[in-house]
Amino acid sequence: MSSKSSDAKRMIALMDLTRLESTDAGDEREAEAIQALCQRAETDFGRVAAVCVHPCWVSLADRSLKEFGSRAAVRLATVANFPAGRACAEETVAEIAASIDHGADEIDVVLPWPALLEGDIETVQKLLLASRRACSSHRLKVILETGKLADVALIRQAAEIALACGADFLKTSTGKVAVNATPAAATILLEVIRESGREVGFKASGGLRTLEDAAAYLILAEQMMGSDWVDAEHLRFGASSLLDDLLRHAQGTAPQ
Repeated sequence: MSSKSSDAKRMIALMDLTRLESTDAGDEREAEAIQALCQRAETDFGRVAAVCVHPCWVSLADRSLKEFGSRAAVRLATVANFPAGRACAEETVAEIAASIDHGADEIDVVLPWPALLEGDIETVQKLLLASRRACSSHRLKVILETGKLADVALIRQAAEIALACGADFLKTSTGKVAVNATPAAATILLEVIRESGREVGFKASGGLRTLEDAAAYLILAEQMMGSDWVDAEHLRFGASSLLDDLLRHAQGTAPQ
């Protein structure tokens, strides 16, 4: 078995298989796409860690994963305050509560990065603390939108605030901006996690399309956190098209 084939199979189990397109709950073609996404969660080389969809599709995704026999093993994730990061705490809490009622296991909430850029830390803390309470025991993954923060000190500050407010995961990006996941930003987030001494995970998201893209973050996580740390409880890759390339490598059909 080639090293790339082995790596691909390992990465499949770390994927949040994502579709964040239409928010029109009456879109029949999107409904079909969500069902197809859920069917893909179970591959010939194991299951993905989670399926991530917009809140309006959580109920359908929950039913579809059950239909395909994957619901017990595959987590169901959704987003809140997404993608702009400008919703108020009350709106975000309502969105989270509805998503959990409809079957979501994990919430990926966008940190109010526009407020942070303006120095309004109180607004950032208010929304994240309210999100933590709304999630209760469900996993809270905080999207920092590191490409918009850009500055090293701001990225670190955002990560530290998110951890102080109870984040279970730090996530780089929404995938909806010009600059998404970068190794430089990932290094900062992993440093903050390591320094905290807490059981917090890291999710690279945005722009990951190939095995090589994901491998850069896998290697970085192993170097900084240790190989034993790398599992679906600590490391995720958020992507839509990445699975295609991982499957090609796992099958041995990828171009050499």
